[in-house]
Amino acid sequence: MPQTEKTFPRWIPLLGGLLGSTTCGLLLYAFSVFIRPLQAQFGWSVPDVAMAYALICLIFGLMTFPAGRLSDKYGSRNVVLVGGIIMAFGFFMVSTITPPDPAVIAAGGDAARAAGKTPLYLLYLYYGVIAGFGGGCVYLPPIATAPKWWPDRRALATGFTVVGLGLGSFVMAPMATGMINHFGSALPVFKYVGIAMGIMVVLAALCLKEPPKGYRPAGWNPPVQSSADGLVKCCRDYTYEETKKTPQFWLLWVAYFCGSFAGLMVIGLIAKHGIDAMTLVYRAKEGLDAAAVIPEDVAKSIAMSASLAPSTLAVFNAAVRIMVGPLADRMGTKKIFVALFALQTVAMLILFPAGKTAALLAACAGLIGWNYGAMFTLFPATLLQYYGPTNQGSNYGLLFTAWGIAGFCGPYFGGKLQAMTGSFFVPFIVAAVVLAISVAILATLKAPSKIPVIEA
Repeated sequence: MPQTEKTFPRWIPLLGGLLGSTTCGLLLYAFSVFIRPLQAQFGWSVPDVAMAYALICLIFGLMTFPAGRLSDKYGSRNVVLVGGIIMAFGFFMVSTITPPDPAVIAAGGDAARAAGKTPLYLLYLYYGVIAGFGGGCVYLPPIATAPKWWPDRRALATGFTVVGLGLGSFVMAPMATGMINHFGSALPVFKYVGIAMGIMVVLAALCLKEPPKGYRPAGWNPPVQSSADGLVKCCRDYTYEETKKTPQFWLLWVAYFCGSFAGLMVIGLIAKHGIDAMTLVYRAKEGLDAAAVIPEDVAKSIAMSASLAPSTLAVFNAAVRIMVGPLADRMGTKKIFVALFALQTVAMLILFPAGKTAALLAACAGLIGWNYGAMFTLFPATLLQYYGPTNQGSNYGLLFTAWGIAGFCGPYFGGKLQAMTGSFFVPFIVAAVVLAISVAILATLKAPSKIPVIEA
């Protein structure tokens, strides 16, 4: 029996999703601004710091699957509340890590590496494992819940619940850079932002509620499926077990992995790429060799200019999540997917030379953010089109593990390739090649057959 909900406005779960995804954006998408200050304070290498980001992406992504299952069983509010507190605690605890003696770090060598070893493991534990565990529990449940309140605008609802990932990183990149310049350390950022995260996730959890069974918005009726002979045909949603047996699901998983691998590799490295490239330009302009020390005010100015790239990426990353939703509701997702992923492949090819100026790097970052952000609306919207909303929590939770594994592989191999070659050119070319695989998959993918309701 169709039901309407008159006492709980259906826009409130959208607000809960917005708040929850914003905390995840604070957690994840501005990490590249921390790489250089953490290197300076702890004596870590780029691969050392990049491993923390790779680890949090892995744990975050893998946790979305059990979080989706738990959300389907116990409700999204409980899962987000518990996960959010764990996430904020882990992020805050990074601020308690004690740096080694600066004189030891300045001396370099084995002593510096040994002094930074224990703090590095704590970074992996607090940020990578604990905060990543909680973040996965915060991110997924609203994506499964909000479209149930908006069956007439599912892609739009999905986009609204994930737009905060972009908003959070837009705020975090310049804010964190300013705080680092003010305090002379990255650690206070984790302290104050961790407290803010705790407040935000509690509010997000309070906004979430499951709709009554059979809920329909007033005045809306679901579209009717018809057979070839014109007879009305009732179809049911796929179960979770049926979903994961279809080849289309696993092709989507591979495409999601490829798009995420490339995007997360770039997000984790783009600010460092900008700092390095603009520093080389400054040295060449001033006739300085590699050993010359750049004035502190110039170094800060370059860091602030480079932080414009992740901020611009974040703006476009956020905007597209809402803007692509209505388009996907009207046109479907396939054509949009192919066009955006092809454009993303080109963007990866031009990213390396774009790093020499702040304006070009920001423009390229915006293009990458636009194409990358669209995935987080289009993939769950495609699952809804293919398999229905009943088991969306479990279905998207499993699909999102592709993002987690890619999040580990992308930043890790990106950092390794950069360290091996001394350049960001190779990582960005690898990203373009991986994206081309996604284009081929999405261009040839077809929806699975609908499952008719068998009447006794």
